[in-house]
Amino acid sequence: MRLVGVGGVIAYRALFNWTTPSIFVGTLLVGPLFQLFFFAYLGREFGVADDRFYIVGNAVLTAALACVYGGTMAVANERRFGTLGHVLLSPRSRTAIFLGRVLPYAGNGLLIAASTLTVAALLLGLRVPATALPGLLLALATAALACGFFGLTLGALGLRFRDVFLISNVAVALLLLFTGVNVPADSLPAGIRAVGAVLPITHAADAARRLAGGAPLGDVLPAIGAELAVGVGYAVLAAGLLTVFEAESRRRASLDTL
Repeated sequence: MRLVGVGGVIAYRALFNWTTPSIFVGTLLVGPLFQLFFFAYLGREFGVADDRFYIVGNAVLTAALACVYGGTMAVANERRFGTLGHVLLSPRSRTAIFLGRVLPYAGNGLLIAASTLTVAALLLGLRVPATALPGLLLALATAALACGFFGLTLGALGLRFRDVFLISNVAVALLLLFTGVNVPADSLPAGIRAVGAVLPITHAADAARRLAGGAPLGDVLPAIGAELAVGVGYAVLAAGLLTVFEAESRRRASLDTL
């Protein structure tokens, strides 16, 4: 537990690239609000869906920014900063080391999503039942955790590929397009819906919207469970990729090659 907890916090402080509180606030708290407002007013103009659809969906999506990039940096920046070899020489379990690093990013993503949802609801007049708040918090936390493991999976590719952040940029764009946060899932082609079903955010956004609309927690637990299953799947995939790529990098002597 100390390796996961303390190690994760130290890695978060060392590897997550924001240098001042103003950059953190501007990039991770204020920036997502403008994205949410853009899609909310665009939706009003075209009448595709109501404000709740865009406010809640984009609030869940904001967790992806810190979690996906943070999870990627948790591995890729070790290589970039020349410290990956030291981590891999440790006698401790690398799986525990890297999976534990997801937790601070998931907490960061939960903070951003909750802050975005609160501010947007106040400014755009969205009324959320008080009884829905515990369920919303659970849905946001599950989405943040799933996004963190998704980012760690992308970060594992940093042991094999040079420009892993290009992959992260594409992945975030896919989350924006394929998860149904800005376009109703029923309007998307079947292939895109199938891809979205195995991406984080999709099930959590659906659960959060239904909760904000007054649905009881019991009705959305299957959707939250599906989001959790997606997160567990990416955690297993990340652990497997880290193991395989570590062995391959040792064989090729390419651990610190940029």
